[in-house]
Amino acid sequence: MIKKVYQRKCVSCKDKFTPQNNTQVVCSVFCSIQFMKSKKANDWQKEKKVLKEKLMTKSDYLNICQKVFNTYIRTRDKGKPCVSCDKFLKDNDVNASHFYSVGSSPNLRFNEDNVHNSCIRCNKDLHGNLIEYALRLPNRIGIERFNELAQARNTPALYSIDEVKELIAIYRLKTKELLNGKA
Repeated sequence: MIKKVYQRKCVSCKDKFTPQNNTQVVCSVFCSIQFMKSKKANDWQKEKKVLKEKLMTKSDYLNICQKVFNTYIRTRDKGKPCVSCDKFLKDNDVNASHFYSVGSSPNLRFNEDNVHNSCIRCNKDLHGNLIEYALRLPNRIGIERFNELAQARNTPALYSIDEVKELIAIYRLKTKELLNGKA
């Protein structure tokens, strides 16, 4: 009986070789060492990611969520002027400005009606330029939503870590959809 000879590509160097058995995936000892090093490195990277995630606190997740949310706001409001001074915004001159601050109203931290693009001068130097912000915000979101926002200020909201993780996923998806033109 004649045995068929099959060739296979080495997973390490990509050269063709004839395996000695069905489970052989590398062509030489050198490629085997290289393959094991890369596999161990990948395993360590995955393990490190899991360990790092286990050490994260609710505060860490809130910080990540805030960055993702602010990116969404900047993407959503791209091309709109500053909410406080109507100045046209350049890409490097944009902040996501909260009407009700996170410190005084943490429950509105991730409320889309509460956060809009603002220039750095209004948001940081003028601390939100709130008088102008209050005058222009009803024009941007409507008086009804503005009143609902004011009412929502009194509603406490405590986020669990799972809820914050869910918000991160939601706002990453929303940003991706905006960038792809689906929203």
